[in-house]
Amino acid sequence: MTLARFTLALLAAAVFGSSAWAQVDQPGTAHRISADLPAPFATPSAVNPPRLVARPADAVLAAPPGFSVSEFLGGLRRPRLLATAPNGDIFVAESAADRVTVVRAPADAAQAEQHEIFAADLNRPFGIAFYPPGLDPRWVYVANEDSVVRFAYRNGDLHARGAPETVIRALPNGGNHWTRALAFTADGKHLLVSVGSASNDAEDGMEREADRADILEFDPNGGHKTVYASGLRNASDIGIAADGSTLLAVVNERDGLGDDLPPDYLTRVQPGGFYGWPWYYIGAHADPRHRDEHPELAHAVLTPDLLIQPHSAPLGLVVYEGAQFPPDYKGDVFVALHGSWNRSVRTGYKIVRVRMKDGAPTGEYDDFVTGFLLSNGTVWGRPVGVTVARDGALIFSDDGSGTLWRVAYIK
Repeated sequence: MTLARFTLALLAAAVFGSSAWAQVDQPGTAHRISADLPAPFATPSAVNPPRLVARPADAVLAAPPGFSVSEFLGGLRRPRLLATAPNGDIFVAESAADRVTVVRAPADAAQAEQHEIFAADLNRPFGIAFYPPGLDPRWVYVANEDSVVRFAYRNGDLHARGAPETVIRALPNGGNHWTRALAFTADGKHLLVSVGSASNDAEDGMEREADRADILEFDPNGGHKTVYASGLRNASDIGIAADGSTLLAVVNERDGLGDDLPPDYLTRVQPGGFYGWPWYYIGAHADPRHRDEHPELAHAVLTPDLLIQPHSAPLGLVVYEGAQFPPDYKGDVFVALHGSWNRSVRTGYKIVRVRMKDGAPTGEYDDFVTGFLLSNGTVWGRPVGVTVARDGALIFSDDGSGTLWRVAYIK
């Protein structure tokens, strides 16, 4: 049984294996994942890590008609999350190099013109945010694995204005999930920090999970810590929706329950909301590895807004508010799917467009940029972060090939 109620082509892909899947993974394909979930362990839990290869000479990334995809900047070391400064510079977390890099390009340029190391000697940096919100930020905040630091900043700075100031000194760290994403509320009063779980499914006990699988809330100076939302196994990226107030998150759900369980997801995050981990998933579906634990919580679990093919590993999101793409893209969300090791038929390795209506996901997403997954099941790139350039082009990072890619509307 498959979760996906896809097109006939996608159903055929699930039957005929990874090469068929890769052949039908193309821009414009619509996905709607049903909440009618299969039973746990309906299929074995696969161990199928991505086989990363060098970029083939004839590799082509595809996008919908009217769009072009080009290499914006290569030669980076595991570029991860991205953030666009008000002046148009793009900040890149090069996590493997423990640094943040600034990338600059003229408007409408197909390639970057300049890139400089903004700050080094960090600790697996990931999330980046500017403060205060608006056109004239004074600080760049960076989330390390174990802390949040900030650098004095003025628009156009290519290098940090001195040593970092530590804002949050002791984020939980170690274990499975080291990435930390950042977002400020629109009024600038609250700093939100996502912290993934230390384990897959709390197999090492909940005492190791204090302040984990949570989105934490602080004031901009790192004080007044509260739990904004909980039960989110790994909210790998967070951001504010087009309405300026709603928090969005993409979440990597747990492994080990089979090919088609449970879906990853994008959701509007409710303050104080509980999303189930580790006892429940996708609403009040009980995890069999925690059978009969905390039945009193079942009624409290929130069901996420948009389900994503299980084991796609969504890592980055951005709300499209640029002016270059056609008007119907305004307010939609782009998500980078990194791909996972826990599915026998590969999925992910692409950028998808989440359609929004009246501020909420419609329940459907479309393939937007594809081509990293080859017909033989190997992959040559893995999307991570996504941002909107000042000219309205979409920029996304690929930590498999160390590249930033630019998607532009050319019609």
